[in-house]
Amino acid sequence: MLEKLKIFWKERQSEIAEKLNRTLPFGDYVVDRWEKAARLGFGEKSSIYDSSLVIGSVSVGRHTWIGPFTVLDGSGGGLSIGDYCSISAGVQIYTHDTVSWSLSGGRDPIQTAPTHIGSNCYLGPNAVVAKGVRIGDGAVIGANSLVMTDIPAGARAYGNPARVVALTSD
Repeated sequence: MLEKLKIFWKERQSEIAEKLNRTLPFGDYVVDRWEKAARLGFGEKSSIYDSSLVIGSVSVGRHTWIGPFTVLDGSGGGLSIGDYCSISAGVQIYTHDTVSWSLSGGRDPIQTAPTHIGSNCYLGPNAVVAKGVRIGDGAVIGANSLVMTDIPAGARAYGNPARVVALTSD
């Protein structure tokens, strides 16, 4: 079986490299990202890479692309992502944190709150969105940003912590 997998992998690598000029983690050669999205109940024509982690209650709208190596955590009250979003590689979106729980030696509960990403949003590579944050429609979050507070619709925000630097109406 191992030899058959190696042959399959080499054939798929060649096929994908020739067709798309890329190389992928093994699972992404096997798993169709549109089928995975459909199986998770995501909206029409959405996709998610096999290397992505999805836990808890996560809803995703139509035509949304979720890149590789992402974390979508809906375990703390639900995560919703709208239509026509681009969630770049390495993005992490949370609905819980264990800060108080850890510092109290387990006496305090794990903190939870639902998190919402609007429609037509772009989250840059390696952005992290904390529990309970709401990002409005049409917002752009810069690469490597830590989003700890709500971001209004149409905002451009980046940094650590993320700060709004422009609104589309500007």
